[in-house]
Amino acid sequence: MRAGYALRGDDGCIADARHHAVAFLDRAHTDHHLSAPARARDLTQLVVSELVTNARKYALGPVLMELRINADSVHVVVWDGDPTVPAARAADPGRIGQHGLEIVKAVSEAYFIEQEPVGKRITARIALSDSPGSGTGRH
Repeated sequence: MRAGYALRGDDGCIADARHHAVAFLDRAHTDHHLSAPARARDLTQLVVSELVTNARKYALGPVLMELRINADSVHVVVWDGDPTVPAARAADPGRIGQHGLEIVKAVSEAYFIEQEPVGKRITARIALSDSPGSGTGRH
């Protein structure tokens, strides 16, 4: 199952994206009997929030989000118009902010960044397993 969303890129788009993620997971359960445990639901919302926040903060214009789910994982795909490929900074507990990509890497089973003819696409895969160690952050 998959669904795509065009987000305006305004102040409310981050909350809208989280709401879309919850509704998507609810539909996956109702329509396709694909269940996401509470931990996977929470991580999906967190990843959506971090990736859309970064797109909103660093790119001008709209943000596109695609959500996919299968029996093993949820894929969160976010596209924005900025071609700059982000890099996670070294861990620094004293730094305020700019931890978004670190968080995504830590809770995702894998993530990928692809440059597009216009902008970039970031995909994070979140395991549906309820195991706390399932987020390995492999790139």
